Amino acid sequence: MQRTPTFALIGAAGYVAPRHMKAIKEIGGELVVAFDPNDSVGVIDSYFPDAHFFVEFERFDRHIDKLRRRGQRIDFVSICSPNYLHDAHCRFALRSNADAICEKPLVLNPWNIDGLAEIERDTGRRIATILQLRLHPAVVALKERIAASPKNEFAVDLTYIAPRGRWYHTSWKGDEAKSGGIATNIGVHFFDMLIHLFGPVEMSVAHLRERDRAAGYLECGRAKVRWFLSINRYDIPERAGDGRSTYRSITVDGQEIEFSDGFADLHTRSYEEILAGRGFGLDEVRPAVAMVSAFRTLPINPHAGSRHPFLASRSAS
Repeated sequence: MQRTPTFALIGAAGYVAPRHMKAIKEIGGELVVAFDPNDSVGVIDSYFPDAHFFVEFERFDRHIDKLRRRGQRIDFVSICSPNYLHDAHCRFALRSNADAICEKPLVLNPWNIDGLAEIERDTGRRIATILQLRLHPAVVALKERIAASPKNEFAVDLTYIAPRGRWYHTSWKGDEAKSGGIATNIGVHFFDMLIHLFGPVEMSVAHLRERDRAAGYLECGRAKVRWFLSINRYDIPERAGDGRSTYRSITVDGQEIEFSDGFADLHTRSYEEILAGRGFGLDEVRPAVAMVSAFRTLPINPHAGSRHPFLASRSAS
């Protein structure tokens, strides 16, 4: 009989944690223990009401160590903590003789990946990052289309507007040292998707870098990309006035890629792939992490490369 995979969860009170709980449940796993300094975690009852829970990391650490010494191994530590803590929590997972499943971004800077690679070698454990867009049916189909195309260059426009209230800037997400800024916090999985589809970044230009908006231009393998990211609700286009709280648009050579559906089960799909040994490891994560890390210190050059249409409309208004 196949053994039930066991999980610990760091960051149980966060926005994305319920997706991980749902994925663990749907793959037939068991959440054994969870940790969060915030105790608003009643959502656990919908999935694993018998899971142990701690608000102090030291007690959480002690509990996992006690299980290990009793021979009750934790197979995976799922990490949904603030971005700047991912590195430390991945290290904790591997030192606890478990594999890590980490939300994006894995780390804030590419040199942190080198240290994680050393711990992987030392412990024999592995780190996988949730890059769910790679598994989206529209992206899978687009990758096949690009691979079959004789074209050497595609024109891509990426627009992602995910409005957030004033709380965002008070929380760790509004602190660039902790979140990495807008391009990292809400954009890194889109940049990973572009690199996955078109190839490595060859040129990156910063057109705009504000606390609630970021924009730039990429030459990315076979694509020239104009991108715009925002958490400002006033950036939602009027044409999207259908009650949606989030606006996402990706066009390739002027053709819209349909992303409105297909998101609901992507964390479960990610977990299935990880359990099958096909998770996205450190080498695959590095290019996008390097891109967003470099973007934080690029000089603002509003006239280099091709500007996103939204920037042109802002300039004209």
